[in-house]
Amino acid sequence: MTDTILKKCEAKGLRMTGQRRVIAGVLETAHRDHPDVEALYAKVTEIDPRISIATVYRTVKLLEESGILIRNEFADGRARYETADREHHDHLIDLSTGKVIEFCEPEIEALQEKLVKKLGYKIRFHRLEIYADPIDSNKTD
Repeated sequence: MTDTILKKCEAKGLRMTGQRRVIAGVLETAHRDHPDVEALYAKVTEIDPRISIATVYRTVKLLEESGILIRNEFADGRARYETADREHHDHLIDLSTGKVIEFCEPEIEALQEKLVKKLGYKIRFHRLEIYADPIDSNKTD
């Protein structure tokens, strides 16, 4: 990520009110958290309690429509956001906590390329989401 979210907004000519600046700043610090709107709202109101959840929803939608944020819809039904210009990565979702863990595994990437080529295709883009439970060393499954 070369520019901040705020700089990207300004470069696209978006009007950045004080409340939008707060939201952009929180998103900037939460880029690995994949926050949903409710989590973002909780963090934003710690800084400025006058910001409404509707303002957060509208701002996130604007940033998504402007190509600054990507909306991820994992199996938990919550839309979560991350910046759009990140390098490719995949996601592991912890089903017990909802935590999203980013990873990139060259062996998986190579296997996908090999499989797609074998089937006569070329990958344009892909997403990999793995839903998992933590291994409990006290259980024997």
